[in-house]
Amino acid sequence: MVAAQLPAPSRTIYKCQSNGKVSYSDEPCLGALRLDATPTRGVDRLSGKSRIGSDVAGEIRTEQFAQALHPLTGMTASEFATASRRQRLNAEAQRDCRILESAILESEQAEQRMRAAMIESVQQDLLILRKRYRRLGC
Repeated sequence: MVAAQLPAPSRTIYKCQSNGKVSYSDEPCLGALRLDATPTRGVDRLSGKSRIGSDVAGEIRTEQFAQALHPLTGMTASEFATASRRQRLNAEAQRDCRILESAILESEQAEQRMRAAMIESVQQDLLILRKRYRRLGC
């Protein structure tokens, strides 16, 4: 079982540095730092009125549904969202996603432990894994 879980691909942003310049993209790049860009859910506390968009209302309903099913599935809301997103994939792609998710997390941890001489190899492997994960729509 994976100890952590990658954020949804649509909310994953990569911080890339090239020639001393920093850029942000949803496409992975060599040596990228993965960031989770989860949007806020509004500032209804300032006005005293709750104003939620339909997208946020849908997320809240899905989270409540996941919490209700938690005793049966054992999945957290984020795990449930990932499983729901992957439902449209075939069984082989779902298996590949689970394997890639674990491999990406392990490679990110290895990247943090590596010395400068070996880091380029780990970063190259990580880039390949991230691109495949994104291409599959995991």
